[in-house]
Amino acid sequence: MNRLALLISICTLIYCTGCTTKKKETEEPGKYTVTSPLRVDTSFTKEYVSQIQSIRNIEIRAQEKGYLQTINVDEGRYVHAGQVLFKIVPTMYEAEYLKAQAAVKEAELELLNAKTLSDKDIVSKSESAIAQAKLDEAKADMALAKLHLSLTEIKAPYDGVIDRIPLKLGSLVDEGALLTTLSDNKSVYAYFNVPEKEYLDYKAQKDTNNMKRVSLLLANGEKHKYKGVVETVEGQFDNETGNIAFRAKFPNPDMLLRHGETGKVLMIVPLRNALLVPQKATYELQDKVYVFVVDKNNIVKSRNITIKNRLSDIYAVDSGLLDGDKILLEGVQNVKDDDKIAYKYIEPGDVISNLQLIKQ
Repeated sequence: MNRLALLISICTLIYCTGCTTKKKETEEPGKYTVTSPLRVDTSFTKEYVSQIQSIRNIEIRAQEKGYLQTINVDEGRYVHAGQVLFKIVPTMYEAEYLKAQAAVKEAELELLNAKTLSDKDIVSKSESAIAQAKLDEAKADMALAKLHLSLTEIKAPYDGVIDRIPLKLGSLVDEGALLTTLSDNKSVYAYFNVPEKEYLDYKAQKDTNNMKRVSLLLANGEKHKYKGVVETVEGQFDNETGNIAFRAKFPNPDMLLRHGETGKVLMIVPLRNALLVPQKATYELQDKVYVFVVDKNNIVKSRNITIKNRLSDIYAVDSGLLDGDKILLEGVQNVKDDDKIAYKYIEPGDVISNLQLIKQ
């Protein structure tokens, strides 16, 4: 009796298992969806690593030798044109200026005396001319001494932000010594390198105004709130990298951007007559990209494709697919060559519209 019960249980288990397997087989085709490549004119956002530079960034250096007497600013502070930043002890230059002033007064007296004697015909008029020449020379020496004295006061040539100040009060400063750096950050330049092919595509566009308007993605992932403009392209390619440098200018009224920052320039690049497929419809094998193409008998075959552009969720195909080809969209990891499937077809326009082309 026990053997009979065991036999009935085994048969029941086999029957239930068969039903489950059969149910699974009937449900299997339901997970496959198929679409086609989409031929369309579109655009996408291309990211370029950029180096940010102030529109004016200069080194402030000592023009005379002496001891650093005063430092009137602090690092990172905003200064105005003409503001005195540093003062070097001008003892020697003050003495030279006073000496030059005395020489001018002496020459003025000599000229006055020579003119008086010349008017009385006591001396020739040439004596008066010589005295005038000596006075002119003395005035020139005084002007030069005054210039040297003025150079001991280091002034800001324009509005900007002070960088690090390496020297301290009392330091002996040599002529030409670096005192600080001054950056004008009201606007900034973003330099970024573009490969030769993309440069040629850029120049081939009939209307590049849209491409000239660019955005800047900052290191924290946030966008700079002011749009920039591509102003110029450098004159030659880098022989080592094959790239050419573009320069975009960005307003910076909030003074958020500083000289030496990094970011990514976001440029909208047009794609004409592009053949698009979703990235999730592809898989990679040994650095090559494949899709499963479904033939008229619902048999899947893997096919190698070459990629022209890699977008956010989409590939622009260069070769390997035609407009009317049917490709497996869902279930790529669950099939292999020569599998026969049942599927649901989704219009390519509906598929692509749900994917990301351009980062707003």
